[in-house]
Amino acid sequence: MEFKKDANAVAIEMLLIVHPEEKKTVQRVQTDRQTENSASHQSQGKAIWAVVAISLLIFSVSHVFAFWLLFYSLPASDSLFIAGTHVTVEVHPRNTTPQLFKKFSQGKAALVFGSLQCLFRSTMMVPCLFSAYPWDKSNMKSMTLDLQQFEKLDAYASKVSVKNSIEDLVKALLQKARTDLEKVRAIWMWICHHIEYDVVGFHNKDLRFCEPTDVLQKGKSVCSGYAALFQQMCSLAGVQCMKLSGYAKGYSYRSGQSFSGDSNHAWNAVYLDGRWHLLDSTWGTGHLDSCSKFTFEYNEFYFLTHPALFINSHFPDNSNWQLLKPALTLKEFESNMLYELHFYSLGVQAVHPDTPIIQTVNGKATISIESRGPLQFMFNLEETNEHGLMVLKKNGMKLEIYPQKTGNHELQIFAKPSKGSEDSYNFILKYTVECSSVDKNMCFPKDLSQPVGPSWFTERQGFLRPSHTDPVIHTNDGRCCITFTLGKDISVLATLHLDNTSLTEDMRRRHIMQIHRGNQIEFKIHLPHAGKFVLKIYAKKKSDPGTYSYIFNYLISCPNSKVKWPVFPQNYSNWAEDYELLEPLAGLLPANRNVQFKLKLHSIVKAFVQGENISPLTMNKDGYWEGTCNTSGCTEVFVMVQKNANHKFYSHILKYEVEIQ
Repeated sequence: MEFKKDANAVAIEMLLIVHPEEKKTVQRVQTDRQTENSASHQSQGKAIWAVVAISLLIFSVSHVFAFWLLFYSLPASDSLFIAGTHVTVEVHPRNTTPQLFKKFSQGKAALVFGSLQCLFRSTMMVPCLFSAYPWDKSNMKSMTLDLQQFEKLDAYASKVSVKNSIEDLVKALLQKARTDLEKVRAIWMWICHHIEYDVVGFHNKDLRFCEPTDVLQKGKSVCSGYAALFQQMCSLAGVQCMKLSGYAKGYSYRSGQSFSGDSNHAWNAVYLDGRWHLLDSTWGTGHLDSCSKFTFEYNEFYFLTHPALFINSHFPDNSNWQLLKPALTLKEFESNMLYELHFYSLGVQAVHPDTPIIQTVNGKATISIESRGPLQFMFNLEETNEHGLMVLKKNGMKLEIYPQKTGNHELQIFAKPSKGSEDSYNFILKYTVECSSVDKNMCFPKDLSQPVGPSWFTERQGFLRPSHTDPVIHTNDGRCCITFTLGKDISVLATLHLDNTSLTEDMRRRHIMQIHRGNQIEFKIHLPHAGKFVLKIYAKKKSDPGTYSYIFNYLISCPNSKVKWPVFPQNYSNWAEDYELLEPLAGLLPANRNVQFKLKLHSIVKAFVQGENISPLTMNKDGYWEGTCNTSGCTEVFVMVQKNANHKFYSHILKYEVEIQ
């Protein structure tokens, strides 16, 4: 039966059977015989009245909640005794085998609410509920577990090879399992490592083997067989276990799909430490790829999963088995985001928006992700990452995407641990992006790499305290300066990239000047024209003779069409890191002019500028080398230094071009 007080009432499904029996010998506690007989008859009437009253109470809509609270408010030792005719009451959950209540002696009918409390909590009628929101995101399990405690048990259970009977298999597993939790763990681990998913049976119902004995002998089955075998093994191990059915967002699921008709999946619930817990041995075993090929790949996530996470992909036929308060509706389940296998295993906690279908606003959509710690992320928008800006956060990331075509686009997001660059990215979630308009101004250079801008990752590479924390640098006059504090033993190289340009790689590199001041580095950038540019930064250890490795990049945007900055002067290998050029910064000098030079040079004894004539530089009181050179009659100008007074050898450190008249 099912009855509800209102939309928020608790539904209790039960069968109530009342068995009146003949009165047996009752021990008298009163000395007055007449009073005792009268009390006896009155007690019989009261017992019948009590049964009727309790029945009315159970079926009364207005008292359902009170009945619930009565069971849960009384401690296990509290009992209510009604003297008189012996009455046996049976209370059963739907679709379970009735278990007769213990008959009470002394000729008294008794309803022991402490016993009822235990019974109700151990059946599917009144499962203990978890709060759906908020929940402790630091724990993905429905009970506190130290997985290291299972290491020896897991190793043993996964190698047990008994297959002649389920009884012998369970007996072998229980040799190393003592508590109910260990029994469940051993059964789980064995099934996850020995039962293969039956791909043929998945596509052809007539070829499926779902009876526990058949599943054991064949070594393969579909979800129903997994769940049936798990239930049978738990039963033999003395652990309460239920086989559940419902809808699941599994192999054939498509984003935004609606569910109707028969259930498409089966899993289990086990009763441990006074409450029910969920698990799915089918999904813990492995997965099917796009070609329907099954691969064993153990997944810890689906063992005693927290119900608030389990509901993301599993919707039971009976909402009580969500084990959540409040429970989700089917519509909410259908509209919820589906998180992939590695979403929680990598420590990802939340995403926004949390719906699988999102719309752009003025050509833009924004996605943010929260994680327990730093992760590396990657995205694909229609198989490319050209139309977005992704920024790494210490605990997550932020992504802005700008589809360049209207319509629906598939956005996939991947992640991997913060340590170990050799690790591959794992697929964690997918969106469908509905784009109604395109922002053509947000078309990015093809050389822009994701993520963009400084982050915890660049800090680990030795780039500390950036002057620009945003991934995009806007400049209206075509110039900008970016500074960092560098870690020890770091050598840096920067290059400027842009689409559809006639500038050579060398010329594009000469639009950047690096200046070192102690452990600080400054990049001066002079853009050749308006547009969107990518500043890529590379680094290596100074002590490492190898090549530079890419670290990160910025996007530099300049809308001013009047911008036209020349390159910086060309520097030679003798240009030391601690040298600094103050003027002239432009690598192209005007013809027939007196040009002022000012540089900061260390550990040299002499410096001069060579054009048509030699123009010496002298050190001023502030430690700068200064002088003037006339550009008449020459096409090139060089800055040269002498490092050793005992040698007359001069080194080229800078080269300027002179404008042609």
